[in-house]
Amino acid sequence: MPSGMVVRGLRKVRTLLSEGSGPRHLDGRQLQRIRELLHECASGVGGEVSARQRAGRLAESYLRLDDEGRASFLRVIATEFGPDPQRVAEAHADYQAAIECDDRWTAESALRNAMRSARMRILTQFTALPQGVKFLVDLRADLLRLMNGDPALCSLDREVETRLSAWFDVGFLELQRITWNSPAALLEKLIEYEAVHEIRSWSDLKNRLDSDRRCYAFFHPRMPMEPLIFVEVALTDKLADNVQTLLDEQAPVFDAQRASTAIFYSISNTQAGLRGVSFGNFLLKRVVDDLKRDYPRLVNFATLSPLPSFRRWAEKNPEAWQKSFSESDLERISRHQMAGTASVVQAADLVARLADGHWADDSRLARALQHGLTRLAARYLLTPGEGGRPFDPVARFHLGNGARIERLNYLADTSERGRRQSYGLMVNYLYDPDTIEQNVEVFSRGGEVAANPAIRRSARD
Repeated sequence: MPSGMVVRGLRKVRTLLSEGSGPRHLDGRQLQRIRELLHECASGVGGEVSARQRAGRLAESYLRLDDEGRASFLRVIATEFGPDPQRVAEAHADYQAAIECDDRWTAESALRNAMRSARMRILTQFTALPQGVKFLVDLRADLLRLMNGDPALCSLDREVETRLSAWFDVGFLELQRITWNSPAALLEKLIEYEAVHEIRSWSDLKNRLDSDRRCYAFFHPRMPMEPLIFVEVALTDKLADNVQTLLDEQAPVFDAQRASTAIFYSISNTQAGLRGVSFGNFLLKRVVDDLKRDYPRLVNFATLSPLPSFRRWAEKNPEAWQKSFSESDLERISRHQMAGTASVVQAADLVARLADGHWADDSRLARALQHGLTRLAARYLLTPGEGGRPFDPVARFHLGNGARIERLNYLADTSERGRRQSYGLMVNYLYDPDTIEQNVEVFSRGGEVAANPAIRRSARD
């Protein structure tokens, strides 16, 4: 067991991890002391108690630093604790010489050992601290912010990402349902981490956790109060087509036992430091299995998803507007005096005229724009981007998990954010158990997008 001194040190680090501390610069003397502690960590001086004490002191020092100090701290780890080039060169020469010999496997093992750096031996020691795994996840988030193309920090980031991918393998994660009776600290995390549709109040959160709703999250055993990713689900009898209606606190509670459809309307990754560590697809599969067990009448599993890059793409592709808005569309728009003149609005003018979002408040004008904007959104989803994959990150996620594009919903999100991102459009991705594996195969192999024929027709019109 740790000594009283270590316990007190670990408690101090726990406080810093949970509350933070005022940032400070890192002077030369402090940097030298940190370097000495890092060398002691790398060499494994002392026993378990000493290792925990060192890790506690290093974590405390790191958490008190400003960004410049943290970058210096990380740069020392990156540049001074990598593999020994001379040892690697010698081990590689021995391996090349032994390829045709019985000693090949011994030489291969020696080369592998030579390639191992002391960086992860240092960072792994933080896992002994309370919230130590969370500390490393946050440290990786700092790396992502601070590396700015620095080759040394980029190399350290790849090494840390590889280790976190192993630690956060889906086999180690626990799926939990979050309810209104969950600990208040955990509910506060949901409010903090919700990334798709802001949770505006405790009553809003309670509505999202009512009897016709479900919320599931993945947790790591060493981060029991930190959801890694969570999904919010509405149990309904149809495909949802408007998120404001779906989140209306005054709407009557639906009888979940009558539900035929589960709508995944918000999926939020919570830990910036786990970027590149993928487990969202496993979350959805586990949630579907859980829901089917509890509600055997469920037959449809779909999303009501944002189009976060749609407007940005549209503003950079004026030719897509020309193809999406017919002459009759433009005449109808002009009749509602969008241009402020008697002349017919041109498709090229629409980008600027839709910029402020107020057009959506004019019901007649909104109807006149509907066909063109819906066709534009269909083109956006079906036009391949870099690498032959869709531009939209949410589309890449769901299509890569085997969903198909089922329906576009006009003015489905009239919030300021919805208008800003996608002119208020949202999309339903449908998870059909009979076609999921086939969709995954064709998308991963050649980027072929599964889509309802109506979506394809809209993109061609």
